[in-house]
Amino acid sequence: MARSPQGEATLRPKRQLTLPAEICEALGIEPGDMLELSVEGQVLTARPKKAKAMDALREIRDSFTRSGITEAELLKAGRTTRRDIKRERNGGKS
Repeated sequence: MARSPQGEATLRPKRQLTLPAEICEALGIEPGDMLELSVEGQVLTARPKKAKAMDALREIRDSFTRSGITEAELLKAGRTTRRDIKRERNGGKS
């Protein structure tokens, strides 16, 4: 079983942390990426924001799978809706 990366970081005077490269690699983050921080008791958790976005996208995909709606049906409904909105905006003309 692979060991989870661990390390230490020192809080600098301007409240900045430098994360060890091994931790960044394990999380798939790079300079400039946003992290979501949370505190529970005395535990600080840092989670990549893109992981949260990917979780949301996965949930959307799973919802569509559970609903039985196919990607083709979804795309067709989107085209129909865009066409209807365009007609409304143009006074009934397409």
